[in-house]
Amino acid sequence: MTLVVALAAACGCVERRQAAPGGPPHPNESPAAELPAEIVTPSGAEMVLVPGGRFTMGSQAQRDAGPPHEVTISPFYMDCYEVTQDLYQRLMGQNPARRTGEKNPVERVRWTDALKFCNARSAAEGLTPCYDLATRACDFAADGYRLPTEAEWEYACRAGSSGDYYFEGGAEQLGDFAWFRENARRKHHPVGEKQPNAFGLYDMAGNVREWCNDWYAVDAYSAEPRSDPRGPSTGEKTVLRGGAFSGSAETCTSWARYCDEPGFTDACVASDDYGFRCVRRAK
Repeated sequence: MTLVVALAAACGCVERRQAAPGGPPHPNESPAAELPAEIVTPSGAEMVLVPGGRFTMGSQAQRDAGPPHEVTISPFYMDCYEVTQDLYQRLMGQNPARRTGEKNPVERVRWTDALKFCNARSAAEGLTPCYDLATRACDFAADGYRLPTEAEWEYACRAGSSGDYYFEGGAEQLGDFAWFRENARRKHHPVGEKQPNAFGLYDMAGNVREWCNDWYAVDAYSAEPRSDPRGPSTGEKTVLRGGAFSGSAETCTSWARYCDEPGFTDACVASDDYGFRCVRRAK
C-alpha cells in the first residue's frame, strides 16, 4: 500500500484497497468526504474512514438483536485489522495470547485490558485518552482511541449491505471472508488473510470476537436513541461482536450479539477467541 500524503503527528494517508463484493459503501453523503479514506498511525496500524450515514441495525432472527431500527452514525476511523499481538506487546509490554504469532490477533484479552490498551495507544501518539480507568467511563469528545460502540461496529461491518452477511452468497460464501468453525482448524489465524468488506475492513465476520464499548442489555435496541447510540450506562456484562474461529456460521452474521464479564479475576480463564479493534474520531 503506497503512502501518498503525510498527516500531522506522523500519520499518513494511504491509497484505499479494493473492496470485496457485497455492496458499495453507504450512499449517503458524509461531511467526512474530504478526509483521507485510510491513514497509517505512528504505530504503523492502518485505519479506514467509516463515513457517516444511516442504516437499519439489528434483526428479527434473534431476540436480543431486535427490533430492527434505523440508526444514524457519525463518521469515524476504525482499525482495518483486529489488534495484533505485535502491536499489543509493543504498547503493553506483554502478550496474553494463548497461541502466539506476531500478526495473529491478540486474544485472551479482557474488556478492561482493551480499555487500558486504548489509553496507552492514545498516550503514545500524543492524543487525549478516552477512558477513565477508575470508572470505565468513556469521553467520546476526546481525540484518542476507544472501542467502537455496538452501533458503530455493526454499521462498519455491514458497509452498506442489509442482509445477514456483508457479502453476497450468504453462509455458503463465508469461508471466503472469515475464519470460523468449518475452516479454522480450531485456532485463529493472522489478520487480513480473508477478503475485506466494502469499507476495507478485514475479519469482521470471524477470527476472534471483538469487544465493543457498550454494556449489554437484552432490550437495548428498544430504548436507545437513534443517533450515535452508546448502549446502557451500566450493566453486568459488555458486548462482543463478530464471529470467531470457534463459532458456527450463524454466529458470524452482521447482527449477531454476544456478551461476557468485562474483567475476569484470573486472566487465565479469559477466552482465546476474544480480541478487539480500535476506533477514533474523524476530524
